[in-house]
Amino acid sequence: MSPIETQDLLSEDTTPTSDNDSTKLVPVAESIRYRKRAQSAEKKIEELTEQLAQAKTQTAELSEQLSDIQTEQKLTRQLAAAGAVDLETAVLIARARLQDKDDADVTGMIEQLKKEKQFLFNAGSPGPVPTKTAGARDRATNSQTLLERAAKKAATTGSRTDLHEYLKLRRNFL
Repeated sequence: MSPIETQDLLSEDTTPTSDNDSTKLVPVAESIRYRKRAQSAEKKIEELTEQLAQAKTQTAELSEQLSDIQTEQKLTRQLAAAGAVDLETAVLIARARLQDKDDADVTGMIEQLKKEKQFLFNAGSPGPVPTKTAGARDRATNSQTLLERAAKKAATTGSRTDLHEYLKLRRNFL
């Protein structure tokens, strides 16, 4: 190769070396490759910083949700211990009052809620506690005894009408 051809293929690298401050010649293809690697590394850094920022915001949101859940559980436990009859309503009111105040005393707020909204809490006496009301009777037990009686009658008498009654009852109840 002639000196002119080699001169075209070389590029100046202006990074100073430790020994002297002279420039050294680097092949152009290698210089381009270094530049592309540097550009791709810069892009990757930008992408990673964006991902980090997104992760930090997501972490902040999750920690806020966790603290909300923890305060709601704490309120639920303390309101249940205070004898709240309608626990969901009491928690909603208590949470609304806690949002208004930054540094709120939960026990003091529950006591104030007890005074203001007495209907949400048990009277404090172990008196009449709401009991389960009598609902519809269990259909299976009544129908089962009726079906059993019809089956016994059909078996003992052997009559076709009794058998027909038993089969009709069985079809209706099962």
